[in-house]
Amino acid sequence: MKGIIENLTEELTRLPGIGRRTAQRLAYFILSMPEKDARAIAGAIIDVKEKARFCRECFNITDDELCTICRDESRERESLCVVEEPSNIAVVERTNFFRGRYHVLLGSLSPIDGITPERLKLKELKERIENSGVQEVIIATNPNTRGEMTARYIKELLAPCGVKVTRIAYGLPMGGDIEYADEVTLGKALEGRRELL
Repeated sequence: MKGIIENLTEELTRLPGIGRRTAQRLAYFILSMPEKDARAIAGAIIDVKEKARFCRECFNITDDELCTICRDESRERESLCVVEEPSNIAVVERTNFFRGRYHVLLGSLSPIDGITPERLKLKELKERIENSGVQEVIIATNPNTRGEMTARYIKELLAPCGVKVTRIAYGLPMGGDIEYADEVTLGKALEGRRELL
């Protein structure tokens, strides 16, 4: 029979990026926490499992009918950023650059894995574009084969809508060294070059 620390350690290893040693350190840290703090963490986990749902407009995670971004009247309605997962929104928001709205696909195309257009929120995306004042759709899918396939599909899907479809640029990271860049990354950086201002 497992002890309580061993059981907690095992459960914590289920989290992504948490190995056995980290899980064990976390288990002992939780043990040393004041009870009210540990209960607050446990309560937050239960809350998110019981209350989380998808925003009816953009498919972000929310505990209400509309997420905070969709409810925010100060957000620009002309631009829509398309991402694969709700977690991608937090990454874009951290830039403090984009002030438009979002649309979450809940995945990316992968026919080999059975993820076809019908399994993503693509029909809903097209309906949003047709029934709103969106002028530009910024595709922010991952820079991999699935993300590229999804981006190209969206471009074709939205072609009849007369909306500008753009793709986020990608290539070399700031502070990176060209010497260590692979050919694909460097090629994309050259392809996405722009005039110096």
